[in-house]
Order: sequence, then structure tokens, then C-alpha cells
Amino acid sequence: MKKTSEKRKVLALKNTQIDESSIFTHVSKIIEKRKNRAGMYANREVTLMYWEIGRYIGSVLLGGERAEYGRKILATLSQNLTRKYGSGFELRSLRRMVQFAGLFPDLKIVSTLSTHLSWSHFIEILPLETEKARLYYANDAITRNLGIRELRYQISRKSYERREIANAQIKETSKVPFNVFKDPYLLDTLGLKENYLESDLEKAILTELEAFILEFGRGFTFVERQKRMTMDGDDYTLDLLFYHRDLKRLVAIELKIGKFIPQYEGQMRFYLKWLNKYERRDYENEPIGIILCTKASRNQIELMELDKSGIAVAEYWTNLPPKAEFERKINEILIEARERLERRKSLPKGKIQKQLDYFYDSKDADIEDK
Repeated sequence: MKKTSEKRKVLALKNTQIDESSIFTHVSKIIEKRKNRAGMYANREVTLMYWEIGRYIGSVLLGGERAEYGRKILATLSQNLTRKYGSGFELRSLRRMVQFAGLFPDLKIVSTLSTHLSWSHFIEILPLETEKARLYYANDAITRNLGIRELRYQISRKSYERREIANAQIKETSKVPFNVFKDPYLLDTLGLKENYLESDLEKAILTELEAFILEFGRGFTFVERQKRMTMDGDDYTLDLLFYHRDLKRLVAIELKIGKFIPQYEGQMRFYLKWLNKYERRDYENEPIGIILCTKASRNQIELMELDKSGIAVAEYWTNLPPKAEFERKINEILIEARERLERRKSLPKGKIQKQLDYFYDSKDADIEDK
């Protein structure tokens, strides 16, 4: 059937005037498609070669009692390989290959990831401390087609840790899905000056909408600013309304300057109920909301169980502290979040609670299934 269709196209070309421009465009598409596939295949083979070398060296030279002697041989091996194949096999590179094979022992996972990620991607991921963090960033790079610079940027901004902190809010009866929000959000790219107003923050977000959505994550699309809601003759306005394509639901966002206060819950609950009644379409899930504040008491938020109403609360930082202080602050918040999870583990576990122990287990399984 396919061959017949191709013959018809050829005959049609013979019987019509030849359009040189369209022929050039079509041939160019063929070349680009095959070049991309060839590049992907070559990249995958290079990465698998490094993994195989690392696995072999790790098991034969650096294992058990032979480790000390093996390190001396490794230096000689590197010299010989470098002479024959170039700088890609220097001692540092060989050690990195051994590290790679040790941190990614499953060849099926490596094979799947290497179809989409370059060796340079893996180099950025290797220094991360946990397997869950490495797989998170690998998946994020694949899902959002991140280049090396953008991947490095996400790692430096602790995207994984902030996702974990946000997930710590989610409990058994939560209407807020896992892996959607972060806490805190880093809005330093908006260029806000001191003493800004909520309206200034809103305008800055719309001006730098692409950067804002990149910080929020994949799937968000902008719907409306200052969403008007009328009830019994009174008008109410929601700051920002987004839609999440993967979740198939509206996402309401309220911007607050200052510390989170309990009264904000009632306001957001009203917005979500209004959206659910008047804006939600039949094929969509219930709307969810996020309240962004400059400061939030996470213990207070956990006590109020806002997630049961489909509400998440997160801090936003418009100015990043120096790197060391930023890492210290994020680690402190992360430790508190993990302590809350540990306390919750003593409670009876349901389906959602099991996901908390850890919520990236399902992602790991997805990698193996691909």
C-alpha cells in the first residue's frame, strides 16, 4: 500500500511542472531527519562505550584486593589510550567512566537515557548525591529538552530539592497532585526593585512569562490576568490563571507580599469553587490553587491541611542570596520537610502515603519501561 502511494507521487511529479524550491525543501527535510537520527545513534553508542569501559575497569582493575595495584595500571592504561585515541581517555576521564558505571549500574536505564542525553549531560548529573536526584534531572532534561547550560542552571537552583519540599505538604487526602509545585520559587529573573507592590510583581511575571513558566515547570500555559469573578453582584479578581495541560485542570495563582496568613485560605477556596462551577469543562479535573508569599510557616500550613482543599502554599524569592547561603537555606528547609515526612510515616499508609516514601519511585519505573 505504501509503495503504491509513493509510485503515485512520482507519477504526479512527472506529469506536473517541477517546483525546484519544494524539491529542495523536501530533500533538506530528509537530510535533517537522518542527520538527527545519526547524531542520536552516535551519541548513544559513545555513552554506552564509556559505561562499558567504566564497568570493566571498575570490576577488573579497581575491585577488591587489586584496587591499589589497579590504580597504578589505570594510569598506564590512560597514557596508552590517550596516545592512540586522544584526550578523551585521560586519567580523569577514565575515573569518570568508572563513576558513571557505578552510579548507573542498570544498562537498560543507561541505554534509554543515552538515547536522549549526551555524555555532557551525564557529566553534570554525576556529582549529585542521590540516585533520585540524578534520575529527576535526567528526566527533566529529557522532558523539557534541556541543553547543558540549562541543565546546569536547574541543578544550581536546587530544582529537585525544592520539588521535594513542596511534595512534603501533600498528605493522604490531598487534592494537590505530586510533582507539580516547588517551594520556594525563585523569581530573581523578574528584575523587581525594593518595595515593589503585588501589581508590580504581577506585571513583572507577565513581562517575563517564559522565564516564570520555565521556573514553574512543564505543562503550564497562561490563561488570564486579573480573572474577574462575579457573585451576587460583587466582583472578585484572581491574580493569575493558568492551565496545566498534563493534569487537565485550571491552576489559580494568588500573589501575596508578606507572610502567609490563614485568611488567604478562604479567599482561595472561594476562587477554586467558583472556577469549578463556572469555568471547568466536562473533561477537566477540579481546579487547584497556589498561594505565593514572601514568607510561609510550613508547620502552620501542614496543620491547616490546605492540600485537602486543593491548595498549595509556597514562598517566592525575588533576590537570591550568595551561593553558599542559598544552599544552606534550602538544605535547612529540606531537612525540616524530611522530618515532617518521617513523622508521618508512623501513620497508617494509604496509596498516596506510599508514594511519599518516595514519590520518584514511579518515575524510576517509567524509565525502565521506556
